[in-house]
Amino acid sequence: MILPDAPTPQISSPNKISLPDHTQLPDTDGTFVKNFQEHPQSIILTSSIEPTLQKLHPDGCYCIGQDSGIYWRLTEPAEKGAEAPDWFYVPNVSPLLNGEYRRSYVLWKEVVAPLIAIEFVSGNGSEERDATPPSETDKVGKFWVYEQAIRIPFYAIFEAKKASVEVYHLVDGRYEQLSPNDRGHYPIAAMGVELGLKEDVGIPWLRWWDQTGNLLLTGEERSVRSDAIADQERLAKHQAEQRQHQAEQKAERLAAKLRALGIDPDET
Repeated sequence: MILPDAPTPQISSPNKISLPDHTQLPDTDGTFVKNFQEHPQSIILTSSIEPTLQKLHPDGCYCIGQDSGIYWRLTEPAEKGAEAPDWFYVPNVSPLLNGEYRRSYVLWKEVVAPLIAIEFVSGNGSEERDATPPSETDKVGKFWVYEQAIRIPFYAIFEAKKASVEVYHLVDGRYEQLSPNDRGHYPIAAMGVELGLKEDVGIPWLRWWDQTGNLLLTGEERSVRSDAIADQERLAKHQAEQRQHQAEQKAERLAAKLRALGIDPDET
């Protein structure tokens, strides 16, 4: 895909500059997803957390970004002024802007920063941990951007190859690496959840748990569980009907024996 040139701010009056919004900025840099686990991992995080977020935001005002750009500065070309976390969540912000879904998240048009950003490591992890500040070469590390420019309260780095996750919390303007709790999870109190790893068929996945340690299920898992519960209920009902039928047959046989003895079972 050929990306458009960075839009030039338009002067609408001698004292006012119109800055580009999400409809005017590129929504992709043309790169491929780096491995086949990234897309299902994002779906798992989103599908499992949505029931919790819907309770936190009954008005539907929250955003989830999946490999979507967060524009934090104006540059040439425009996409160099953005970072695209593999997954991020913004509270109290509508997913719609001017009647359409956001193409990216443009900080100079917003007042709320993401609460958490998550990166899935495909290389050696150096890119996700790069704290290089702005310099003459214009190279800025992703870690520095999340910590100092966007100031995202929680930042998680997931390395599937190592089956590890690091979670950082912004404290006094600096990221501090958190230690896991007794369950090996990292509490995100503002969301009422914990973040951790769960292995499935030998593959580690980043998952959410509630604050009491219950795994938050994906939509597919909830459907499977619902079907299993329905099957158990049908089985229990069938077994109860069989027991009732057997009891009725036993009562009928007993009544027949009594009648054979000249005893009316209805008078006993």
